[in-house]
Amino acid sequence: MDERNVIDHGILSKELLLLLALLATDKVDEMADRQPEMFADIDWKEFMRLAMHHRVYPFLYPKLSRMAEGRIPSGLVQWLKQEYCNNTVRMLHLSGEMGRVADVLADAGIPALFLKGPVLAQALYGDISLRTSRDLDFIVPLDKLAEAEALLVRHGYAEEVEFETILGDWKWRQHHRTYNHPDVNIKAEIHWRLNPAPSREPGFGELWERKRTSDALGSNIHYLGAEDLFLFLAAHGARHGWSRLRWLLDIKQLLLQRPDGGTLTRLLYHYGYDDVGGQALLLAAELLKAPVDPGLSRLMERPKARRLARLAMFYVGRMVNLHNPPLPPIVERHYRYYQPAILSRGQQLLYALGFLYPYAADAKTLPLPRPLHFLYFVLRPFLWTWRKVLGEGK
Repeated sequence: MDERNVIDHGILSKELLLLLALLATDKVDEMADRQPEMFADIDWKEFMRLAMHHRVYPFLYPKLSRMAEGRIPSGLVQWLKQEYCNNTVRMLHLSGEMGRVADVLADAGIPALFLKGPVLAQALYGDISLRTSRDLDFIVPLDKLAEAEALLVRHGYAEEVEFETILGDWKWRQHHRTYNHPDVNIKAEIHWRLNPAPSREPGFGELWERKRTSDALGSNIHYLGAEDLFLFLAAHGARHGWSRLRWLLDIKQLLLQRPDGGTLTRLLYHYGYDDVGGQALLLAAELLKAPVDPGLSRLMERPKARRLARLAMFYVGRMVNLHNPPLPPIVERHYRYYQPAILSRGQQLLYALGFLYPYAADAKTLPLPRPLHFLYFVLRPFLWTWRKVLGEGK
């Protein structure tokens, strides 16, 4: 592959290339007239699986429903319509619960910013039906976290998994806790950070100053400003290897709203996300024809941003869920290299130093009274070595 190019078309199937082309254009019939060969010899069942895996079927349905008859199988359109309707019902249900949670938090004086869910669909697509969402994600100040969690519990939510912690490492190693509401069948993720360590990011106060409020969904539903939202979406997508096209479609929809290039570039540089931001711009532009303002173009020219974009194409060309183990060996090996590669040098240093900080597993290996937990800083190398000998984890 030419090093000047980001996309290796050789790893993309005909079905995936067609999906990308349909997502990239608003004039599907014109595209079909110009490139009829793209519709030839398509495995439509594989195309359906791709649309589901990449979570883009609700965005796809309105486009394909307007196509002239005979372009695509009628059964595919009917399937898309059914999934589109099912998603609309889910999003309406999620919107109602989001409004309820937002009102409860506001009444308690807890500021909250919703990160994903229906508010993101409305903000980026103008219609909650055009994007899928599985749960509610919102961020609160760290000093309000315990109060917000208690409120969720009082309103029927239960913590999904209580993660183990030692010496307060949860504050930086983790970035959210997950709660389920069994009666309404909704999951809520309550964040105190946008991203897990070793990321640097704006504090909640800064995010709150730049917040927006949803006119369509409720006066208590606040969400990130455009530039903060790009940073969050770029970091989230990079961490997941851009393995779902929905995340790149979000980037494209945000770029269509013309965030301020100067402000965004300064934000990304300040927090060490310049290369990750460039990766997001490159992939969105080359795969989905996203418009990139000249003020952002220098991010796309960074050599590391281009290298990261090429690394992410490994996942784009495969249907993988990086956070649903076990992974195929080839994917696991690639991700072990990719995960630290997306970090800046400063983040890589913090990532390495993080291994020297005690883990909860150390206390399991050698239980000590809480007042003596500081000794784990000295004992950790020996305890880690012992667990490796036994074939255990960190």
